Amino acid sequence: MTRSLLERKLSHGATVLKELREELGVVDEQLACLGEVADDARLRALVSETPVAGQEHHQAQRHADAMARHRADLLARIERLERSQDELLDRLLAGTT
Repeated sequence: MTRSLLERKLSHGATVLKELREELGVVDEQLACLGEVADDARLRALVSETPVAGQEHHQAQRHADAMARHRADLLARIERLERSQDELLDRLLAGTT
């Protein structure tokens, strides 16, 4: 692979990494909020002991769980991209020595 192609791939990867990290920050904030909502709904369900409150709790918990899965997916994508960037850097450095 040519040096210019490696540099373009590294540049593109850096841009994608930045975007993924920004998205991760947003997801972290949303997950914290959804977790609080799920906790509040759980407490309301325990106190009121009504089927509706129980359903609201389960729905809120499902949303929080889905956001947690999305966060885990983002972390996995970031990790894969970082490994790929490291490999590209190694190839670039190997070609310059």
